[in-house]
Amino acid sequence: MGEIWISEATRLGDGVIGGAMDTPDAEPRSVWHSTESGAGPAAFRAVASGLIDDSDEPHILYDPTTDALGQFGPLNQSARALRNAGSLRTNRTGRVCIQIEVLARAGTPFTGYWKPGPNFAALLRAIRSWGVPDVWPSGRLARAGNDDVSRSTSTWTSKGGHYGHCQIPGNDHWDPGAIDTVALLAAGGSGTQQPKPAYEPFPGAAFFASGRRSPIIAAMHARLTAVGCSRYQSSLNADVWGSGDKASYQAWQRKLGYSGTDADGIPGPTSWAKLQVPNV
Repeated sequence: MGEIWISEATRLGDGVIGGAMDTPDAEPRSVWHSTESGAGPAAFRAVASGLIDDSDEPHILYDPTTDALGQFGPLNQSARALRNAGSLRTNRTGRVCIQIEVLARAGTPFTGYWKPGPNFAALLRAIRSWGVPDVWPSGRLARAGNDDVSRSTSTWTSKGGHYGHCQIPGNDHWDPGAIDTVALLAAGGSGTQQPKPAYEPFPGAAFFASGRRSPIIAAMHARLTAVGCSRYQSSLNADVWGSGDKASYQAWQRKLGYSGTDADGIPGPTSWAKLQVPNV
């Protein structure tokens, strides 16, 4: 499982900003924004307060001049910083959609004057812990407000990596500006994609809905069988969540010592981590 709360970050707000992801079996991604404000401690406090008051919270607020890092909500749930694209809920696309507001203006790219430090490295560490690759699938970022860059829905829904706010379908902002994307990724201590975690991160309880088809379900099926908790009647459709999965997972919960409503057959983060489902 990737990092949910960054230990180096200051908690901002009440920690509740969104909900479960709509497509938790899709590739993970991050989105970079700029606040169109000044920087520094006073701006950090004011912008954080304004985002909370307007219910526009991202996951992360970052000051490129002081290396201050704040976190509004858990990285494995959605944020509120993007507009929907029709019925596509862009905030809820992917395994994770980690959104970062940088105290800066799009017209003056922050990578030209920033002072990234250990907190920025911690931010990239957390992003990479979810398997977000060090790539920018939609190409170059906007250089001006009238710059025509790709906002491809098919790219957004199918490819993991880093995006600018300017590249998200249904959105018309041009932030974060023409930042140096190579320097941004290198500032985290590595310019290369980190290896995937050994085990599949918990995809959220809502993922386990009747009829859900996913390689994650198939990997879970294999692990439940390996630990002696199989209650399956057949090996057919091993990648589809159904009654056999629920009964088998309930057997796993009971093996861990859970009972009553805690052994309801629906995976939770603790029992899932202990099952050690291989990353798919």
